[in-house]
Amino acid sequence: MKDLLCTMIAGEMPGIGSQEILPLLEVPPEKEMGDLALPCFSFAKILRKNPKMIAEELAAKIETRKAELEIENVHAVNGYLNICFIRKKYAEKVMITLSQENHGIENTGDGKVICMDYSSPNIAKNFHVGHLRTTIIGNSLYKIYKKLGYTVVRINHLGDWGTQFGKLIAAYLKWSSKELVEEKGIDELLRIYIKFNTESKNDESLIEEARQWFVRMEHNDERALEIWNWFKEISMAEFSRVYELLGISFDSYTGESFYRNKVPALVEELNEKHLLSDSQGAKIIDLSQYDMPPCLILKNDGGSIYHSRDIAAVLYRKQKYDFEKCLYVTGLEQSLHFKQVFKAIELMGYDWYEGLQHIPYGLVSLDGQKLSTRTGNIIYAEDILNESIQRAYKLINEKNPSLQNKEAVAQQVGIGAVIFHDLFNQRIKNIDFIWDDVLNFEGSTGSYVQYTYARAKSILRKCPHEEVSGDIDYSILTEDSSYELIKAVSEYRSAVTEAAERYEPCVIARFLIKVSSRFNKFYHDCSILQADPKVKEARLALVDLTQNVLRDACGLLGMECPEEM
Repeated sequence: MKDLLCTMIAGEMPGIGSQEILPLLEVPPEKEMGDLALPCFSFAKILRKNPKMIAEELAAKIETRKAELEIENVHAVNGYLNICFIRKKYAEKVMITLSQENHGIENTGDGKVICMDYSSPNIAKNFHVGHLRTTIIGNSLYKIYKKLGYTVVRINHLGDWGTQFGKLIAAYLKWSSKELVEEKGIDELLRIYIKFNTESKNDESLIEEARQWFVRMEHNDERALEIWNWFKEISMAEFSRVYELLGISFDSYTGESFYRNKVPALVEELNEKHLLSDSQGAKIIDLSQYDMPPCLILKNDGGSIYHSRDIAAVLYRKQKYDFEKCLYVTGLEQSLHFKQVFKAIELMGYDWYEGLQHIPYGLVSLDGQKLSTRTGNIIYAEDILNESIQRAYKLINEKNPSLQNKEAVAQQVGIGAVIFHDLFNQRIKNIDFIWDDVLNFEGSTGSYVQYTYARAKSILRKCPHEEVSGDIDYSILTEDSSYELIKAVSEYRSAVTEAAERYEPCVIARFLIKVSSRFNKFYHDCSILQADPKVKEARLALVDLTQNVLRDACGLLGMECPEEM
């Protein structure tokens, strides 16, 4: 219906295509204003008319074609074109479309590959709440693109290489043992790493010792790599517990170490393209003319660095997967790093550099306090997820103690609460983690959405033998509460597309709150189970459609929906 409307409007405005009009259509803030509104201000310069006149002329044209466009009425108001569809026709089209496979969402990504680099925790360090953000955001974007038909390669680019491992090996040999590390795991590795940094301030020989160990790693020394691999195994065991709680997996765990042997070929290519310069013994790409610091490729001891390994990774991924886009979900503080890496790819002459995209996100605070490993004000991901599950279990015992499968439901609610709290706001915004906000069954929370889904399922369970014949009387769904719910669920397809285009899962989260709010009003205003048979059938069909869309959209955020709460 929107496409038909845009095509008709474009035919009345020379030089303006229907695809330029479609993104401008918006839902008015008040239902009295109509189902759709088209602001005409952006057409004024092209048509050399004021917006008020453009809207009035379009309204007059549409008035003559209302039946064809299935429009009830149209009004021009202060430069806006306000449109009301024929409610019965609109309800029918929405419910039929969203009942189709994949909810009628087109496979716009068919045959296209997207590489996604996210999570990427550092080996030998705890998986903290900062890593949780990249993991949750990345997982949601993966699901959104998959919904659109893309082939998505999930890459966990582990931080498993660098001078810190020379420090860790030196610290382990001085102050720890195999028994202690096996007993305490990452906590012991973190303890000796902190001790090394403290002791090395007064003993410079420790720095040299650590450097030598890393040089041995770079030269494939068997003893050094044996210890390093052991540290990786210990770390991966902890990471796996977190991923299991979140229900997340990856297609590749190739971290920084995988690309170290690919750096020499990169250096050779950069030399051939006359892009390398010497700087105090190091090799750099000079980016001064782009108002950026130099991109360091080799340190003065000939070792690789983040930039060189990331550039090598981009080239490898393009060759292996032939991606259309490669997305990096990392903190805002890494923006400069990726600008340098992407500029290096551009200077190397690869026209596909435009498909490289950094997806930054803001910081996490806990009750207003900034988290920091240095001050000890840090919260680990596994702890926060388990605490959320425990709090959810306590709430279930208070509100519905007879609920079956309480442990499973508590996990769905607890994990869902953390995920939704992270994804509800724009990712670039800092988020403050306050438990009373996270686990709340009212307002803009995951628990509220899950409760709405469970309510819809409860209605359907009470009618186990009700069958929707398919011959629904859509005129029954034209009263305000039903129609407003239909309009809300109709936005699912555009929400998925917008979330993908903006790299913003919050679009889906806000869609879920809108649908949940409209459903609960519909539930309050409209009798369902006690209604006459034809009315009951139509309203049950709307309940069924709503729960289906809620479950599917929650899945795009990485949330599960309990059948009962």
